[in-house]
Amino acid sequence: MSTKSYQNKIANSRAIAEPVWIRWLLIGGALAYLGLFLFVPLAAVFTEALRKGFETYLSAFSEPDALSAIQLTFIAALVSVPLNLVFGVSAAWAIAKFNFRGKSILITLIDLPFAVSPVIAGLIYVLIFGLQGWFGHWLSDHDIKIIFALPGIVLATIFVTFPFVARELIPLMQAQGKDEEEAAIVLGASAWQMFYRVTLPNIKWGLLYGVILSNARAMGEFGAVSVVSGHVRGLTNTLPLHVEILYNEYNYVAAFACASLLAFLALVTLALKTLVEWKTAQAQQPELSQEST
Repeated sequence: MSTKSYQNKIANSRAIAEPVWIRWLLIGGALAYLGLFLFVPLAAVFTEALRKGFETYLSAFSEPDALSAIQLTFIAALVSVPLNLVFGVSAAWAIAKFNFRGKSILITLIDLPFAVSPVIAGLIYVLIFGLQGWFGHWLSDHDIKIIFALPGIVLATIFVTFPFVARELIPLMQAQGKDEEEAAIVLGASAWQMFYRVTLPNIKWGLLYGVILSNARAMGEFGAVSVVSGHVRGLTNTLPLHVEILYNEYNYVAAFACASLLAFLALVTLALKTLVEWKTAQAQQPELSQEST
């Protein structure tokens, strides 16, 4: 072992050799924070949802307004997530594999939903497609409804969720480079064969991770959808908006029951996210071992 590597090993051992009480203090503080702001509210949601029994809990989902809200939530997710998948792969491919003018602008625009409030995003669509908006009169003359209808909800959902897939794939594809794709082209592979046999296997776990995050945000979005929905019960209310209406009407059991469904979907998303992270780590281990040798 060289002197430099030995010194680095000693420095690293000193960096992690903190007193036991400091480690326990940090761990306890982190657990207390998670318990106060995550576990306790989560337990409260399920406790309030089941306060009057399981039959009352299930009856909250049998109401027509609840069924409509659940259906609309899944429709918005089923439309927005595949579109974001296509956009994310295309944008990540362009940014990671090519150099062109406006590349930095494209990256900035992808991050725009992270910087803009979802309420502002919904208001933008109202100003464009609303009755008093830029295209409002033309849409009204042709009997095309976007705002206060399903298209507006889908547009708002797409806006707030489109960065997730691209943001997961861009650093991954940049790190992988383009040597394998170029080798596939030299060996006679077509563009589709190159993507299916070379690119997709390398990015599949990052792609799935981005899809999971995008789907979770799509089903739980409130701000942007609230602005463009119009809050028409049974027609334009998604599940988060339905929870708000039930709570404002003091129908707490039904409100918490519907909220528990969203919480359950969040837990499923978290489990899938953890699985994908584990799979990604497993896939990266052979590469790291090859680099070390």
